[in-house]
Amino acid sequence: MGRARPAPKLEIGFEMIKTVGVIGAGQMGSGIAHVCALSGLDVHIADVDPAALQRAHETIDKNLARQVTRGKITEAEKQAAMAHITTGTDYARFGQSDIVIEAAIEKETVKREIFKLLIPHLKPEAIIASNTSSISITRLASSTDRAAKFIGMHFMNPVPVMSLVELIRGIATDEPTFAAVNDLAVKLGKRPIAAEDFPAFIVNRILLPMINEAIYTLYEGVGSVDAIDTAMKLGANHPMGPLELADFIGLDTCLSIMQVLYEGLADSKYRPCPLLVKYVEAGWLGRKAQRGFYDYRGEKPVPTR
Repeated sequence: MGRARPAPKLEIGFEMIKTVGVIGAGQMGSGIAHVCALSGLDVHIADVDPAALQRAHETIDKNLARQVTRGKITEAEKQAAMAHITTGTDYARFGQSDIVIEAAIEKETVKREIFKLLIPHLKPEAIIASNTSSISITRLASSTDRAAKFIGMHFMNPVPVMSLVELIRGIATDEPTFAAVNDLAVKLGKRPIAAEDFPAFIVNRILLPMINEAIYTLYEGVGSVDAIDTAMKLGANHPMGPLELADFIGLDTCLSIMQVLYEGLADSKYRPCPLLVKYVEAGWLGRKAQRGFYDYRGEKPVPTR
């Protein structure tokens, strides 16, 4: 009796990634879909909110049109990219996806529930990537049926403009998965860097404590909103002040990342500023809520403190 042949390994290499799923139709999800479609990949965006899907479709169209106006792409390339995008509220279409990129709210419980709903629809060889900006990839991967094919793929905001992508292996992420996603990032016109699976990875491990310290500087009365942002723009040559940047990121996201750092590293220097907590409790989440450290409801942003 002959020896049984081992089952073939199911792997997706970069050259086989033709169809991408994106979960979440917010700022990050729409940006990821934008760059994937522009690179000639078929993209399906899913979100529980049909209105969010409509807004995402309109945003991608508008941002592609801006690229046409600036001479970065042609009108034909814009139309081709839009033709690659479909949207829907259920996950059944993800059965065709070679990779699904989760870009939902920065809450671990929400992401775990998404993976639970997603997995029954995936083919065995499909890769799952999370766009989380701070949460443990190893822990997220453990809630799926494919820890070896799970990876962190953290894009920067705004995705069509920013060139960096942080790639984060979980403890079980295999090399073919990392290689395929690394090559995918390059095809999307991005510069991938490898980051270890520690709270907030590289960029936010450095950036968010700076923003949190700027909020403490405001909270303690060292300077006003305008003084703090002007000081960092002119004194450190930053293109945006830290409070303006916090509003752009979203104060709820800033708070979530600081909480991950504080809880994950058990160091008091990462304690979220009480003023940041107060703004989030008030629903003043920054640009997306029209109020944060600036009020955006008028002709020009006005500091709220």
